[in-house]
Amino acid sequence: MARQEIEQITTQLTEEILADYPELELVDVEYTKEGPDWILRVFIDKEGGVGLDDCEKVSRRLSSRLDEVDPIPGSYSLEVSSPGLERPLTRDEHFTRFAGRLVHIKTYAPYQGKKEWEGKLLGLEDDAVVVESGGEITKIPRDQVAKANLAIEF
Repeated sequence: MARQEIEQITTQLTEEILADYPELELVDVEYTKEGPDWILRVFIDKEGGVGLDDCEKVSRRLSSRLDEVDPIPGSYSLEVSSPGLERPLTRDEHFTRFAGRLVHIKTYAPYQGKKEWEGKLLGLEDDAVVVESGGEITKIPRDQVAKANLAIEF
């Protein structure tokens, strides 16, 4: 099964589990190879941050569901954790919720001559991510955003 399919199945299973925990949200799922090992990472969050108990309860239930559905050939490690300080922005609502924060954005191809942008996130407007950097406001089409993360402010 392809990596993207595994991530989609895991996303669906995790969202079903999180329906029982409305305080928790799914941030991202990634299935990646690190050295000889495959890692399935599920990032969850909630207002005020997730704790070890949150990660454990989701991990236990998700592990059981993955065993039942069995979408992953071979062995892998499941990790359920917080998205961390530089959390990814993966859903449209993230771009609205984190408006006012510093972000780092990478595009698939150069947009206005650049592939990387860092600045203050102003939100989402007309299906474009709005960023202020160096006194200039840029609207990056959402479908051009390859990766977006909160940036650490010092």
